[in-house]
Amino acid sequence: MINNLLVVLQEKSPVSTAAERYLLVYMIGVLLIVCTLIILFFIVFQKRKNKLLLDKINQQKLFDEEISRTQTEIQEQTLKSIGWELHDNVGQLLSVASMQLSILGTQVSPEIKNSITETTNIVRESLKEVRSLSKSLNNEVVLNIGFEKSIANELDRLKRMKFTSAELTVKGNKIPIAKKKHEIIMFRILQEFLSNSVKYSEAKNLKIILDYQSENLLIVASDDGKGFDVETAEKGSGLINMKSRAALINASFHLTSKIGEGVVLTINYPFEYE
Repeated sequence: MINNLLVVLQEKSPVSTAAERYLLVYMIGVLLIVCTLIILFFIVFQKRKNKLLLDKINQQKLFDEEISRTQTEIQEQTLKSIGWELHDNVGQLLSVASMQLSILGTQVSPEIKNSITETTNIVRESLKEVRSLSKSLNNEVVLNIGFEKSIANELDRLKRMKFTSAELTVKGNKIPIAKKKHEIIMFRILQEFLSNSVKYSEAKNLKIILDYQSENLLIVASDDGKGFDVETAEKGSGLINMKSRAALINASFHLTSKIGEGVVLTINYPFEYE
């Protein structure tokens, strides 16, 4: 009797089996829907997160560019003011000193006259250097005389100061730079490089190459000084200024040096057409 009851309980009706199958299919369907929703939510969340991160990076980039641009404008205004001061004040004082020495030279004995003449020549050369320097600091003058001429003038000035040679070489067919402010920025980068050569390199020769290519202007500036170890050298404000200025005009900036082998600066400026 008991055995017969157990057999009956263990047997399942066709209706019960179909219901269980429907329930299983239903549960699997619900599970798939839930999984799909979770995956969609995760994808949307990641896209939104990536967009927020990208927006933050772009905002930071714009902020950094604006800071660099503002610093550059302040530096340009400062250089312009210094140029005016050199030309108007220091230049005038040297002019007066030169005239007074010339007058004094006519009132002294022949023995002293030669010394006064030499001093007068030194003052006149100093006046010439001051005026040349004041022009290179004024961006309006740089724009007026042009990018290449400004570089040539700067090299001539440095050659008179201490260098055996300071050469500018132009290759390719010249392509006008659409944005004149970019000329100023590239000139300031080269000025910074040349200034470092004067102060630290102990070089005898300077060279700048302007290579006009179809899509870009390749600038290579070099000296034959004592060089330095790029990896261990302290990153001063000069190097930082050059890098930030290059970034403002979307130009690649690369500085290489080895001890005893001088320094080479490479700027690759892509042409922009308005």
